[in-house]
Amino acid sequence: MKPIYAIGDIHGQFDMLCQALEWIDADGGPEARVVFLGDLVDRGPDSFGVIELLIRGMEEGRDWVPLLGNHDRMFRRFLEDGTRHDARILSGRGWLHPALGGPMTLASYGVETGEDRPDDAILAEARARVPEAHRRFLNDRKTLHREPGLIFVHAGLRPGVPVDQQDEDDLVWIRETFLNETRPFEALVVHGHTAIEAATHYGNRVNLDTGAGYGRPLTVGVFEGDTVYTLSEFGRATLS
Repeated sequence: MKPIYAIGDIHGQFDMLCQALEWIDADGGPEARVVFLGDLVDRGPDSFGVIELLIRGMEEGRDWVPLLGNHDRMFRRFLEDGTRHDARILSGRGWLHPALGGPMTLASYGVETGEDRPDDAILAEARARVPEAHRRFLNDRKTLHREPGLIFVHAGLRPGVPVDQQDEDDLVWIRETFLNETRPFEALVVHGHTAIEAATHYGNRVNLDTGAGYGRPLTVGVFEGDTVYTLSEFGRATLS
């Protein structure tokens, strides 16, 4: 069985993504299947470049599976109807708050934001500047991908709910209820969303979000048989 590769939350870090893809090409070749765990945009400097790269790669026939993260959904919803707030954000901050990263995403498309600029003007410019191909890309993203023995998802699963009955809000937002679960799921869950210092295998799940959105490294996981590795310029390292 060929290895499956997964990349944690990218958050607009185009250069880190290019480096990660070089490592994968060196390890598994250009035909490798790569799952991107969502949160492709926000916080980093080049969300435009990240989405453009993924679109071009898929058009060229790359076996890539980019999933939807909560930040990708916030970007999509803003473009659809100007929605700034998500009920799952307990702080009450909206997508256009710098802490969420929306302004950085829009800046990568050449859209100006700011407290003094009306939302409708920001929205109108965003709709004019974000290419239709990028909007289709966001609309087409799945929230979950399965491989034998593996479930790839952005945030996680609600324990006790069959995979095919999971709610989208949970798939892109869930934290404590999922993170505190110690019992096995239907398969090993590979996720991001909750930033940690280093990729960690918890037995029933693997977290690959190592905080690229905050300037920390972007992590690549390799899944081959029953073994999980991380991948870097030095090659593979077993993730215990």
